[in-house]
Amino acid sequence: MKKILVTGCNGQLGRAINKKYENVADIELVNTDVAELNITSIDDTMKLMKEVKPYAIINCAAHTAVDACETDVDNAYKINALGPRNLSIAAQEVGAKMVHVSTDYVFAGDAKTPYLEFDAPNPQGVYGKTKLAGENFVKEFSRKHFIIRTAWLYGDGKNFVKTMLRLAENNEKVRVVNDQVGSPTSTKVLADIIDSLVWTDNYGLFHGTCEGICSWADFAEEIFKMAGKSTVVERISSEEFAAAAKRPAYSVLENYMLKLTQDDYNVLDWEKALAEYMKEA
Repeated sequence: MKKILVTGCNGQLGRAINKKYENVADIELVNTDVAELNITSIDDTMKLMKEVKPYAIINCAAHTAVDACETDVDNAYKINALGPRNLSIAAQEVGAKMVHVSTDYVFAGDAKTPYLEFDAPNPQGVYGKTKLAGENFVKEFSRKHFIIRTAWLYGDGKNFVKTMLRLAENNEKVRVVNDQVGSPTSTKVLADIIDSLVWTDNYGLFHGTCEGICSWADFAEEIFKMAGKSTVVERISSEEFAAAAKRPAYSVLENYMLKLTQDDYNVLDWEKALAEYMKEA
């Protein structure tokens, strides 16, 4: 029986991890969220890891409110940087594998072609800076680590897909940003990518997103199309949307390391993953 400790178990990815392993006989999930484990405390983290002695830690916990991070700086660093640091120190201590989920926001978003794992990060906001700091701590303190950058994630919980469907109920037209492009990624696909790595010794930094590229406006139109909604998407600029934090204009991640290291690489296009999600939602 292998124990996998999941942080942030009540979030979208945490729920997807639970669904992935719910009927696997030789895996015991140890689920934690803020009530069970304060990852910002090294003492609390070390104590629990020594009690559980997990085979692997999957860190789904993060301060993901991008706009709020701009003002809630201390908490962003505590959760996104010190949290992964503490988990990595504890993982190394008990011999556990460390799986850490990061983000496209570590890049500036000014590229013209998909970002590779070998491209230099250049985060533009507090969220991206804190997540990059978390990556660096994981590399520093955990020898057996998998860092997986993902983007535009949706699953069981509050997300863009559900927001669009909710808006479509009472609006004939919805304004959606058209000058930010990326790869919408379902938590099911990301959970599959994590599963393809965690049982191996294929350690390192990976990008893990669905294949294909679209804008947020394209994404919204596909959601309405699949849901049979007649809602019209009005395409607007990021400047018109006026969010507090700057978003990457181009945040497409190439799953280059997965393709280089996995002979059976097979990740769904974003449209197929969305269709699966819409059927189950």
